[in-house]
Amino acid sequence: MVNADIFVKDVPGQLVGSLEPISLVDGNIVGVVHNRENVVNGRIGVNITFEIGSAEDLEKLKAIWKGKDILISQISSVIETFPMEYVLIGDIGPAQIEKLIGNAEKTVALESVDVRFSSRTSDKKRTAMISAHVRSEDDLRKLNVFMISACRKANIVCIRSVS
Repeated sequence: MVNADIFVKDVPGQLVGSLEPISLVDGNIVGVVHNRENVVNGRIGVNITFEIGSAEDLEKLKAIWKGKDILISQISSVIETFPMEYVLIGDIGPAQIEKLIGNAEKTVALESVDVRFSSRTSDKKRTAMISAHVRSEDDLRKLNVFMISACRKANIVCIRSVS
């Protein structure tokens, strides 16, 4: 999956002319935003998200766009991720959470992790909210199994999000 910001001349047919080459390299357009308010040197900004078969096909597309005098502002890949949230309750601290996340990374590739802590209560308990993103549903399943098992061993209550 690729996301590209391009600039086309503000004349009829330029938008279609910028999209057609994607199909010429066997790409599949997922979304297009034609932003008539994003004008630079008489050119209009277009954001396109599309699927493409290979890096070679992407290079062919870029060459076609350059040949059509279409300016490429940026091209980046888009990675689909799967989110999961956990609420942990118990006698836990930052070092323990860091170790837990480090061990989770040995089980699955975590794309991103966000941790939030509450302050300690009078009985030394603390609540932590962990938001994680992984690349596949299989990794999501593995992460769930790991988190439930690791928290059970550490005597921490683990509540998984239901979203």
